[in-house]
Parts: sequence; C-alpha cells; structure tokens
Amino acid sequence: MAHDKLLALLQERCGAESFTTSLFRDNQRVIAAPARLFAILECLKLDAGFDMLADLTAVDYLYYPDAKDRFGVVYALLNTATGERVYVKTYLNEPDLQVPSAFPLWKGADWMEREVYDMYGIIFEGHPNLRRILMPEEFAAFPLRKDYPLRGKGERHNFPVLTRADG
Repeated sequence: MAHDKLLALLQERCGAESFTTSLFRDNQRVIAAPARLFAILECLKLDAGFDMLADLTAVDYLYYPDAKDRFGVVYALLNTATGERVYVKTYLNEPDLQVPSAFPLWKGADWMEREVYDMYGIIFEGHPNLRRILMPEEFAAFPLRKDYPLRGKGERHNFPVLTRADG
C-alpha cells in the first residue's frame, strides 16, 4: 500500500489528529498518540492487510539529544501478501507508562510485550499474563533503561553460579 493510500485510510478510519506519518528510506512510519494506538493498529491489521506483527520493542531516549519523550514503543508490521512493512511508534513519559496490549490483534505480541515490560517497565493494558519473562519476579529494576547502572545494582550475588560441570 503506497504511503499516500495508507495515510488516506488512517485519516478516514482514525482521524487525522491522532497520528502523523513519514517515509524514511522506503520505510513507512506512523507515529500514534498512546490513546489512539490500538485503533491505529487495528485499522492497519483489518483494513490495510498488515497481518503479521514482526517485532515489538522499546527505546529509552533518556540521553538522546533533542528527545522530547523518554520512551518509544515500536511495532514492526508486515503484510504477508505484499511484503510491505510499516513501523508504528508511540511515545511515553513517566509516570504514565501504559499502552494497550496488541495481544487481541496478534497472539505473537504475548512474549514480546512481556519482554518490553520486563526490560523497560512499560505496562501493556489488557495483556492476559503480563509478568516478567527474563528476570526473576522479585527483581525490582528494568535493565534496559538508560539510567540502570552498567554493572547492575548489586543484584548479581543473588543468582546461582553455574559452571560447565553443572550443565
């Protein structure tokens, strides 16, 4: 779907005030307000044919020059019939780190949302089982945030030491 057609479809279905679009190196990008994110993702899946959630990740913009927001959540969508891709971004700031879960649209969002929650602390409202996936449940921090110390906060001593003989 050409950039202009995608823009027209989203404007018709979701309203022009709820997003912006851009084209960068043949990548179509949609920047959505968090409150309209689910409606835009739903439109892209049901009306534009982006039937595969290829990736879901987050970015911490804490020390980025000229960054206006702390976190970005990025969805990479693929139309498996045409091979087209679109990237949907939304931006968040503390203390409101909540976005709607994409799980009702793509079941593959399950573990990706859990990973983003575990590493960044972003909450996906409506996720059926949002809990840590990589870190222990009692772990209190979010390791991929830019303000997390590179050597950790002293929690390494809580993990058991594994050797080759144990494997």
